[in-house]
Amino acid sequence: MADERAEGASGPQPPPVRSNRRRRHRGPWHRSRNPAGVPTDRIHYAALDLGTNNCRLLVARPTADAFRVVDSFSRIVRLGEGLSQSGRLSDVAMSRAIGALRICAAKLGHHGRVRTRLIATEACRAAGNGQEFLARVRTATGLNLEVIDRETEARLAAYGCASLLDPEASGAILFDIGGGSSELAFLGRCTAVDGGPPQASIRAWVSLPMGVVTLAERHGGKSVTRESFAEMTEAVIPLVADFATRAGVDGTENLHLLGTSGTVTTMAGLHLELPFYERRRVDGLWLDAAALDAVTERLLKTTYEERVAHACIGAERADLVLAGCAILEAIRRVFPCKRLRVADRGLREGMLVEMMRADGAWSRSAST
Repeated sequence: MADERAEGASGPQPPPVRSNRRRRHRGPWHRSRNPAGVPTDRIHYAALDLGTNNCRLLVARPTADAFRVVDSFSRIVRLGEGLSQSGRLSDVAMSRAIGALRICAAKLGHHGRVRTRLIATEACRAAGNGQEFLARVRTATGLNLEVIDRETEARLAAYGCASLLDPEASGAILFDIGGGSSELAFLGRCTAVDGGPPQASIRAWVSLPMGVVTLAERHGGKSVTRESFAEMTEAVIPLVADFATRAGVDGTENLHLLGTSGTVTTMAGLHLELPFYERRRVDGLWLDAAALDAVTERLLKTTYEERVAHACIGAERADLVLAGCAILEAIRRVFPCKRLRVADRGLREGMLVEMMRADGAWSRSAST
């Protein structure tokens, strides 16, 4: 749910900034690096994440100790649809993604000087025609997407969610349930850095080759029985358990879960019984085990048609949400933490923080 409607990392956002002034340059000023001499307060920063299921963009400017989102875009494109069976991106899926990326390119063109990072994740990593697709994207949109590795994906998710870590806890198990893969990280306490957002200490991480799209395609997502839900959960548990062993997690008494994905934001919306999505009520919400169990049980009793009709799920997630719940159930079985904090933020926010920190956006305020 959040993937379609998320508006950024700093609460309710103003309407997207538009300019009626005709620009003299022929295209957007897209740079992966900030040239010397350009103050960071005169630059927009943009982060684009093309995943297996979603295409998402944030445009922001630095503030005294964080950033303010000035524009955003999110659309479910299902780029990885059928990938687990064919090993390739389909023409239909690529066309859907390119259509969304054209909108992102147009938005970037509205914002003058833009320092960008444009990434693609699991679908483009895994597809036999991933590079061919990226070449099509460059030709059709002018956007040069970077396929990041799984370690980078886990690190950026941690950077984006660090400010939601409970400072009284000894750490957290961060998870990002994606379309084609799921990232987990064992985080230590956060540290203050240069006056900007806190930075998470990553003790261990893993990228599991299992996401909501791949799991639903293997086990069925539209008609989910208790038996098939249990099969999905059991398929994921060994992968999570192996990570717990290798990460050396010794008990979860003083840890909490920190979830960033459409699965947990959807579950939060259902728990709150929201008639429509409200990021300010979801981002940072704490859920206990009983609340998570209740939402999962409620979903297991629904039909596909009922999930389609539900305002917090809709047609685009109706066949994926229970696969996400199964992955979360596996994580909870291995890491039985008492609390889970919901994050409506992740990779894009992590990219923004990393770019602004590299440019010293907060160093001046920290030194005064």
